[in-house]
Amino acid sequence: MPESALFIFVIIFAIGFALVNGFNDAANAIATVIGTRVLSPLRAVGMAAVLNFAGAATGTAVAVFIGTKIIDPGVLSQGYDIIFASLAAVIIWGTAATLLGLPVSMSHSFIAGLVGAGFAAEGSGVIMWGGFGKVLSAVGIAPLLGFAGGLTVMVGLSWAFRRATPLRVEGLFSRLQILSAAFMAYSHGKNDGQMPIGVIAMALMIHRGSEQFQIDPWMWVLSGSAIALGTLIGGWRVIRTLGTRITALRPVHGFAAESSAAAVIEAASALGIPVSTTHCISSSIMGVGATKRLSAVRWGVAGNIILAWVLTFPICAGIGWLLISFGEFF
Repeated sequence: MPESALFIFVIIFAIGFALVNGFNDAANAIATVIGTRVLSPLRAVGMAAVLNFAGAATGTAVAVFIGTKIIDPGVLSQGYDIIFASLAAVIIWGTAATLLGLPVSMSHSFIAGLVGAGFAAEGSGVIMWGGFGKVLSAVGIAPLLGFAGGLTVMVGLSWAFRRATPLRVEGLFSRLQILSAAFMAYSHGKNDGQMPIGVIAMALMIHRGSEQFQIDPWMWVLSGSAIALGTLIGGWRVIRTLGTRITALRPVHGFAAESSAAAVIEAASALGIPVSTTHCISSSIMGVGATKRLSAVRWGVAGNIILAWVLTFPICAGIGWLLISFGEFF
């Protein structure tokens, strides 16, 4: 296959990655605002699509990290096979998880696929363990911060509004939750939305036969548009899992969960570290639910979600490794 055709093909795969990201991770931003019935599903999805696009357009730190801190760029510049295998891993796993109603991390799926494919192609020496170690650290730290943040914010709000009537609290946070959902959608785009941009920049690096990693404006337009479209399609099973099955939510709970999760994601984006928006919002919802009583959280559902988080790394790394080891891509 001609090199130019391979370049176009990897762009198409990257768009597929962005679409899967959008229709699975749509739940991250809007599950709680739908679960509390503050916004209709269509309005919530439309808002999330616009703000995911905006987030993807306002930062490059995560894209640079993905393209230069996981696999040696010199190895990536030799051909498209590692990128193809990584994209196939994330599309396969992301689609399967969405059909099962499981919120999983598209960021971690791609990174795991990248590591597995790189290991199969060139051995462990091509993996930049310092960068990969930061990702693995964030797997543990981000959910803990999300849980602690959701619990702390909810306790603070409960104390601050302890004398307010339930009707007043409901009315106030019905409006505020729209803002927190918007913040969550924007932060998702700024972190997860950078992933396809990083992929396209990798492909351009190979196409040019260079080790220089460069991000052009058309990349974020393409990536942001694809994620927005995926968000509009919507991962409705995932939305139901996060919005209604973990714990019963009211607008004040949704506000606490979304604002806490979005703050963690924004901090990670500023540091250029790809984190799981899924982990952050899911754990924040658990933290908010735990303020009522521990039994208010459906720990069986939470356990299935956490199991999916854990399985993401070996499954996607395994898919990437298998595709390189036994697949004749090119």
